[in-house]
Amino acid sequence: MALFGEKYGDAVRVIKFGDSVELCGGIHVPSTGKIGIFKITSEAAVAAGIRRIEAITGPSAERYFKEKAATLDQLSAMLKNPQNIQKSVLDLIEKNNELTKSLEQFQREKSKAIKAVLSTKISTKDGNIQFLGEIVDLDSDSVKDILFQLKSETDNFVGVIGNKDGAKCTLSLIISENLVKDKGWDASKLIRSAAQHIQGGGGGQNFFATAGGKLP
Repeated sequence: MALFGEKYGDAVRVIKFGDSVELCGGIHVPSTGKIGIFKITSEAAVAAGIRRIEAITGPSAERYFKEKAATLDQLSAMLKNPQNIQKSVLDLIEKNNELTKSLEQFQREKSKAIKAVLSTKISTKDGNIQFLGEIVDLDSDSVKDILFQLKSETDNFVGVIGNKDGAKCTLSLIISENLVKDKGWDASKLIRSAAQHIQGGGGGQNFFATAGGKLP
């Protein structure tokens, strides 16, 4: 008898546990003691109200724990064999978080200083266009923040900033919405054209777009 639309061959294995008779879909042992070490490796939902557990046993489980032990020994050696490895790792994580916060604060201060300098370099073009074109030593996210701040503070603003990252570079272009509407300018089209000069490509919205390239 086939159940639930499952497909079976001409012969199927049947396992009986007490009064329960089940069609067999896997490998069985004469007693649970034969399983030996049993390590659950994953657990996930496969259907509504049904979860699937996967595990390893026997030699595979032994190799798993040996590898874990070897990794723990290596980690302990890297940390100069502390008495409490867990505490040492937590201390490192805490120090790393503190350094990350300090770096972020430094980046914010750096961005603030660069923005102040860039504000003084905005020039008037074609009568009333406030234009900025510069190259800065900042990450792309900080460049984007600066451009949006300058746009909110400056009427008729067009800003294009290039920033380098090793052998790569990025161009970021922003245009005031009124210029996009009145002049029909499109930052995404302009940035794709400019991207040719840095051997790259890009796109975005009509008022803000970026391009990455490999020719700083």
